[in-house]
Amino acid sequence: MSALSYSERAATGTPRGVLVLHHGRGADEHDLLGLADIFDPDGELHVVAPRAPLKLPGWSGYHWYVVPRVGYPDPDTFTAAYEQLGALHDELWERTGVGPEQTVLGGFSMGAVMSYALGLGEDRPRPRGILALSGFIPTVPGWAPALATSEGLNVFIGHGSRDEVIAVDFGRRARAALEAAGAVVEYDESTGGHAVGAERAARAARWIARTLGLERGSAGGAD
Repeated sequence: MSALSYSERAATGTPRGVLVLHHGRGADEHDLLGLADIFDPDGELHVVAPRAPLKLPGWSGYHWYVVPRVGYPDPDTFTAAYEQLGALHDELWERTGVGPEQTVLGGFSMGAVMSYALGLGEDRPRPRGILALSGFIPTVPGWAPALATSEGLNVFIGHGSRDEVIAVDFGRRARAALEAAGAVVEYDESTGGHAVGAERAARAARWIARTLGLERGSAGGAD
């Protein structure tokens, strides 16, 4: 059983998919759950928002791993979070009866890093899609993205060119690596900073609907 705490918003009926939202550094499980009504306005998805395991001295909120340098998570704390998230995802799929093939793993900042990690790990099942907002594919000893098995994987990458926390080059490199591996990437680069923003959230909602094959009306405007 996963040791992670989480919040969730159930679908209004039988769920047609699962959306997991991993928060960024210094936040908690409630931070992104409010996006559920934007990403899934018709309540067709079971949405879960886990809480990261670390509470670091001098920092507010929770963290997935220690940060020696941006792009390069601390191996020990990263591995611990990776294993706990994997257990939570497995339990979620068993409990809901909805498998990874109808799941989007998403997150913001450090949460996007964990979405890449769990979505691309060689020992993890491939989700239907990865929603990576202002993050990067991590470089960690003992872990590497299994890009060779990523052909056809749906990925939404959102990043601001003025991101002062995680430079936009990380988003651009992720796009290049995934496209070279045959993933289907929707790349949304804005002139903003380290934030999601209403326009990007609306685009992500449309991408989620297409990726999971949901039938709905407007999710934030026409493409």
